[in-house]
Amino acid sequence: IDMTSSSKGYGFSRDSDTVAVWHVPLQDKVHKIEFEHGTTTGRRSIKVDGKEIIKRDWMFKLVGKEHFMLHDSVRCAVTVEAIGTFAYEYSLEVGGKTYEKFREEQSKKLQTWHCQIAGSDCRICLDKQTMDVWANGIPIETTGEFGDEGTETHFQINNTSCKIVSINSGKRVTGVVHELYVGRNHIKSDPIPTSQP
Repeated sequence: IDMTSSSKGYGFSRDSDTVAVWHVPLQDKVHKIEFEHGTTTGRRSIKVDGKEIIKRDWMFKLVGKEHFMLHDSVRCAVTVEAIGTFAYEYSLEVGGKTYEKFREEQSKKLQTWHCQIAGSDCRICLDKQTMDVWANGIPIETTGEFGDEGTETHFQINNTSCKIVSINSGKRVTGVVHELYVGRNHIKSDPIPTSQP
């Protein structure tokens, strides 16, 4: 079950099977969370980006919550609820919010671009609330200045000059528009992706 658009997964649990997958966008990258649930063994497993962080065997209580931290700063919980005989519902909370609400807020807060810089793939992420910039999961030092078109946030990646230009769109619904330039090239932004490229 690929839970990219819903916090709930439904399934007839089989031993050692992944019953739900969620993709959680943060500044550093889009994290993949996988949940395994075995009803005959009582096994539960949570993997983040392919690494198992929780493993429980022989749990007699098949429903309940598993709490864990994502990226050392975001509290998460997977909830297992019975919806019938041997049928379960799985839901994810991120930062105290439902998965859907968290993704909706992140899509308003974060803007990402994928591009090539000096021959290497690069994911650049702007936190529109703080104006912090991340490149391939690493916070980047920036300088801000007022330009002809609006505010410009300047930074370097692999000795390449980059800038994010923030201008008022003049439309109330759209608000401020952020555009990335790598050298002189304008880079088109991505929607919040469902998986890590």
